[in-house]
Amino acid sequence: MKLKLFTVFGFILSLCFTFYNCSDTIPDIKPIPVELNLVNNNQINSASQLGRVLFYDTHLSVNNSISCASCHKQALGFADNSAFSKGFENRPTLRNTLAIVNAATSSSFFWDGRENNLTTMVLKPIFNHVEMGMEDEDALVNRVRQLPYYYELFDKAYSTHVISAGLIANAIQSFLSEINSGRSKFELANGTTSNFTIQEARGKKLFEETYKCGSCHNDSLYGSIRSFFNIGLDVNYSDNGLGLITQQSGDFGKFKAPTLRNVAVTAPYMHDGRFATLHSVLDHYASSIAAHPNLEPILKDINGDPIRMNIPETDKQDIISFLNTMTDYALLSDPSLSNPFVIH
Repeated sequence: MKLKLFTVFGFILSLCFTFYNCSDTIPDIKPIPVELNLVNNNQINSASQLGRVLFYDTHLSVNNSISCASCHKQALGFADNSAFSKGFENRPTLRNTLAIVNAATSSSFFWDGRENNLTTMVLKPIFNHVEMGMEDEDALVNRVRQLPYYYELFDKAYSTHVISAGLIANAIQSFLSEINSGRSKFELANGTTSNFTIQEARGKKLFEETYKCGSCHNDSLYGSIRSFFNIGLDVNYSDNGLGLITQQSGDFGKFKAPTLRNVAVTAPYMHDGRFATLHSVLDHYASSIAAHPNLEPILKDINGDPIRMNIPETDKQDIISFLNTMTDYALLSDPSLSNPFVIH
């Protein structure tokens, strides 16, 4: 389906906007939405199409400089390749950007789990004073009202020209709910190793049985059921994660265990992006687990000290080979999830 923009219609609307007395100035250069591509002849719904445009639209930041997609890049599993993404003033965010995938089935969001509702979560980065910098819901709504192409999109999605923060949030969460992994080699194997190489199959067994990584990554697709863990990154954390939210000392140093879907393309890793590679992550478990009071019991030996897994190099390579099977390449290039804007 093509997103039709009518010059005359847009001009008339632009004249009407002056009577809204909006505080923001319309940017000189407006990206032009292009064709919304279909996949397997199944069109994503109109609310998701609207959400896709909002997700990629830099006008949702206070100075028109970044979009949600600036920190959540499709080719990187909707994660970022920097330890800390840069906000609208080019200042670094406080934590590493989590990947987006299968968000509709998640029960908690952000590294500290401070949100558990996808619809309310999606606007938080827009209002964050480092990330996108919008002052409040009124500023966001006024900004979107200034952009003529949204009137047709809202009409198609919600049968209204009345733009609200609630509908903006609903549309973005609708788009995020379309970012689903299900076509990786691992997922297509459906629990078997029939399509795996010998190395990948060996890595799966090492991951699940030898080193018991599934103790924390413990659902059928390795995204944890119990979400927050202290894995001994530090003896003293400068960022206490879940503990900052609950104010319980027993939660200090606990962070959300992210899904392993597309993990091979979502580096760097951990809440602070300290590990540049999967090999470095395995090095941590092999020999560098710190003795924190809240360290996960499975990471302690019989004396209560941090275990040393001493993972051989060959085992590390096999595990990484297995983790690579979780990359959903179709998702990373799906045109229905891609940037709908082209800058002239």
